[in-house]
Amino acid sequence: MTNKIFHPYTTFSALKNTLPNMVRGEGIYLFDDAGNRYVDIVSSWWACALGHGHPKVVKAIQEQAAVLQHSITGSLTHPNVLALAERLAALMPTPERHSVFASDGCSAVEAAIKIAIQYWYNVGQPEKTWVIGMDQGYHGDSMGALGAGFVDGFHKPFEHAVSHPAKLPFPIDGDFEPGRKVIEAHRGKLAAVIVEPLCLGSAGMKIYPADYLKELADCCAENDVLLIIDEVAMGFGRTGKRFAFNHAGIDPDMVCLGKGLTAGYMPLSACVVKDKLYHTFTDEGEKDCTFYHGNTYAGHPIGCAAALAALDIYEAEGTVERGAEMAKKMKQWMQPMADLECVKELRFLGMIGVVELKPETKPLIPKIKQSLFEQGYLFRPLGTMFYLMPPLVISDDELKAAVYALQQTIEDFCE
Repeated sequence: MTNKIFHPYTTFSALKNTLPNMVRGEGIYLFDDAGNRYVDIVSSWWACALGHGHPKVVKAIQEQAAVLQHSITGSLTHPNVLALAERLAALMPTPERHSVFASDGCSAVEAAIKIAIQYWYNVGQPEKTWVIGMDQGYHGDSMGALGAGFVDGFHKPFEHAVSHPAKLPFPIDGDFEPGRKVIEAHRGKLAAVIVEPLCLGSAGMKIYPADYLKELADCCAENDVLLIIDEVAMGFGRTGKRFAFNHAGIDPDMVCLGKGLTAGYMPLSACVVKDKLYHTFTDEGEKDCTFYHGNTYAGHPIGCAAALAALDIYEAEGTVERGAEMAKKMKQWMQPMADLECVKELRFLGMIGVVELKPETKPLIPKIKQSLFEQGYLFRPLGTMFYLMPPLVISDDELKAAVYALQQTIEDFCE
């Protein structure tokens, strides 16, 4: 493969093959320039919750592009960003909030980390500068994000460039006590804890219970530590509720959104911040506490138009409720794979279905992936784990066919 792209998360060995050149999307499908059709079984990196080409989102983008293409949100505003900030605040358990907008999930996380640290500076506790996450958590690939989340398999070259003063252990059987000990031991230095709610995606779709998240929220509140929930991948119906943290009935200090915020149609993200924090960022006290942070395309008018359209569709089409029902069917259809000799375990969380194969199957993973590709399925395995994370608009027949293709291909190579 010869092109001038430095492809993200792509090995050079993969570039020896001709990469599909996608030219069109429709529903759950992507089409390449040779006319081949592929099921986007991972929703284009977990973003395209409404599939491709939804006419209402496309129309919103086209109409906005003809009116106002870009206007900054530094000391300015525009109708779409005003409306979107109101909508996002209303989706939170407590609506007294303001949103910092950015262009991708990692940038929303960066804003959250800096807000957490500066909040404690603003209120006279500048020693609270640690922002820690869960072991093998993922919050993006910037250096700031790597300081809070770090996946060994991806980020090892940077292990000496970022510091990790502490981490929350991944909960075994949902046990929060090891995490409680970490927080209590470092409460004097901890500005915030950030976690992926209920599922560590890039670590291999490692799932933990909602009760753990509730205990974490309570512990953070008891120890004067802010809680940041990174809903970039899990938000907008993926787990069977609007946000994954809704399963735990908690009210986070900050919520990071992206991907499904625009249904994956435009790059836009947000950090939704409680007003308790926001109101400390004033220049009208003894010191200037202005938040000197921003992105050129923060609150981009076209991105906001896409987000407003996507939020309308999620409500009008009952996307979250439909996804919860589809999740039950996916689990039922995938369950027979648990009996395969090569399968280590199955895991489920809403419209995430995971088949983890035993370690000895590792040499077979590229062959299984290639076979599925030739059948028209765009899987991206993590280690020995295949997962389904399809658009929430997938039909019964399409989902059942994908599950069957995965099962048959695993049997062909492993049984």
